[in-house]
Amino acid sequence: MKRLLARAKEIGSSGEVPVSAVILDKSGHCIGYGNNRREVDYNPLGHAELIALRQAAWVKQDWRFNDCTLIVTLEPCPMCAGALIQARMGQVLFGARDPKRGALGGTIHLAKHSSSHHHMITQGGIMEKEAQKQLQEWFKLRRQHFL
Repeated sequence: MKRLLARAKEIGSSGEVPVSAVILDKSGHCIGYGNNRREVDYNPLGHAELIALRQAAWVKQDWRFNDCTLIVTLEPCPMCAGALIQARMGQVLFGARDPKRGALGGTIHLAKHSSSHHHMITQGGIMEKEAQKQLQEWFKLRRQHFL
């Protein structure tokens, strides 16, 4: 998580919301990583989790991730949580909880929802204070810039 937060800080300085993600295989090797790229790529799908998933699927040559772990600095949104369920992600660990848009416990828990065909292990609050502080500071600076 420390590495992801450091990378997210760099991403934040480029104008992106500072979120980074990594996917580890069952041996703990990185098979995919991503950072938010919505602004850079003009892409509403440019979330760190989706970029990491795409790269990991290419590396793995499979779309199923039952034995993998995604680590991300912010609780996934509904779009990303849905993609992680579709990908059969084994485990998701995240830093800051998102009480406004979080979909793994923040506003809804899609992995535990009765409609979910895959129930992955989730754990939030990994280095939560640091992750939360980083996001709060970034948004505060962003608001000041536009005032």
